[in-house]
Amino acid sequence: MLRKAIALAVLGLACVAGPAAAAGGHIELRHESWSFAGPFGKFDTAQLQRGYKVYREVCAACHGMKLLSFRNLGERGGPFYDAEYKNPNDNPYVKALAADIQVGDIDSETGDAIQRAATPADRFPSPFPNDAAAAASNGGAIPPDLSVIAKARAGGPDYIYSLLTGYVQPPAGLTVTPGMNYNKYFAGDLAPYWTGDPKHVPTGGFIAMPPQLAPDKVTFDDGTKSTIDQQAKDVAAFLMWAAEPKMVERKQFGLGAMVYLLIFTVILYFSYRRVWRNVAH
Repeated sequence: MLRKAIALAVLGLACVAGPAAAAGGHIELRHESWSFAGPFGKFDTAQLQRGYKVYREVCAACHGMKLLSFRNLGERGGPFYDAEYKNPNDNPYVKALAADIQVGDIDSETGDAIQRAATPADRFPSPFPNDAAAAASNGGAIPPDLSVIAKARAGGPDYIYSLLTGYVQPPAGLTVTPGMNYNKYFAGDLAPYWTGDPKHVPTGGFIAMPPQLAPDKVTFDDGTKSTIDQQAKDVAAFLMWAAEPKMVERKQFGLGAMVYLLIFTVILYFSYRRVWRNVAH
């Protein structure tokens, strides 16, 4: 029952599926000072590890990440990177994390479908065998894949963080339809359900996913206090990393390229002055 309850909700990030209302006016999201923001920003390894745990223990019940392999967790910049293991497939911690998950496979001798422990080379499995099964388990809604959700939604990690912490009591005068939940950061048109002053329709919208994060729902190994805010913040950072695992390397390359171009420009300038020093302009 717990797994099914989680499957109805967690991380629906715009989740959207289900009868969500049409987009309404602009909604100001919560803005966090992310460690990876800016040209010199980088991911906080401890935060990524906590975020992975939130995803695995809460979100993975109904959301897959088909573009991510377990070995990505052990690559440079990943949450479980270890410089001792240049090949992430050899990282023992990544192996252990993968081995805890069952993935589908085919028996090479009989051809039968089987379940086996995952290896670092395997991709994150989907919690459902197909879309029909996913819809049947979630009231007709197919939970979105979270591989690149942080890049697919305007606001990125701020949107995810805001949505997961945006469940509040609906304003007086707002009629919430059965099976839906009010979220102040989910864009929607609430006018048809508002009985108050037409000029003051509340912001937000209805979302099929009920709130699932709760205090101490996930126990963090590093002792960080597990509040709703912390869980939402950490999983948002993890999903940002999942969407762009090479972000730090890209920034470092870009910085190096800018330094190179600056030096090249200086050399070119002085070369120009030397070559044309005796030529009248």
